[in-house]
Amino acid sequence: MPLLHIVILAIIQGITEFLPISSSGHLVLAWHGFDSLNLDGIEESAGDRLTLDIAVHVGTLLAVCVYVRRDLWQIGGGMARLAIGRWTPAGRLGVLIVLGSLPLIAVGGLFMDQISQHLRSTAVIGWATLGFGLLLYAADRSAMTLRRLDHMTVRAGLIIGFAQVLALIPGTSRSGITMTAARFLGFERVEAARFSLLLAIPAILGAGALAGLELYESGDLLLGFEALVGGAVAFVVALISILLMVGWLRRASFTPFVVYRIVLGAGLLWWVYGT
Repeated sequence: MPLLHIVILAIIQGITEFLPISSSGHLVLAWHGFDSLNLDGIEESAGDRLTLDIAVHVGTLLAVCVYVRRDLWQIGGGMARLAIGRWTPAGRLGVLIVLGSLPLIAVGGLFMDQISQHLRSTAVIGWATLGFGLLLYAADRSAMTLRRLDHMTVRAGLIIGFAQVLALIPGTSRSGITMTAARFLGFERVEAARFSLLLAIPAILGAGALAGLELYESGDLLLGFEALVGGAVAFVVALISILLMVGWLRRASFTPFVVYRIVLGAGLLWWVYGT
């Protein structure tokens, strides 16, 4: 596969994984674009695509782990203390992340094949991009910004976790829907983003594990230079994207992301129904 196309896919994954604009939707559109253009070198097998998909997800996973490394260190210590009966705020946050991750892991593990077969169309991506973008705007404008992660309850963690299940629909955005739910619950923008980033770790691990199992069963386990390049580019771009997003949310709203989603969603729907 041409190196330029790998870099393009890695950049798309790195930018969109943690911004509330849907990485899966953008990657599906990118592959559709490559396929429709009949570009030389894009005739690789499903196994090759899966290898690249795993590589760029590993890159974004490393990026978020680097960014929240202090939180992870504290959560690890808190979970260790929890094992000996000591309840700490960090341990409590760790439990909330686990609880919030269970719905996505359960539903994704059971229905991922059906979702991949029936919900990867351009129309679905367009409607999800537009609809959940407007929902993010409503949440961001209507919510009171009073709560921090210290105020997170089991109920709130589970609500955000069940909302995350909707991210299995391409175009929804895992980060977008979790931030939307957190904003409806009254969490500050940066705190909503922080919890979303922490939830991303088990989500990406789960997706990577499923893809890795599929790759193992296919017998095509070669990790080539292209995959390493894709993972490295995705890591750098994702880390920059996280820094820029959190910096923006410290002083402004989600409106630019909403505007982007409206334009993209409307454009996709016009392309599907109007041409």
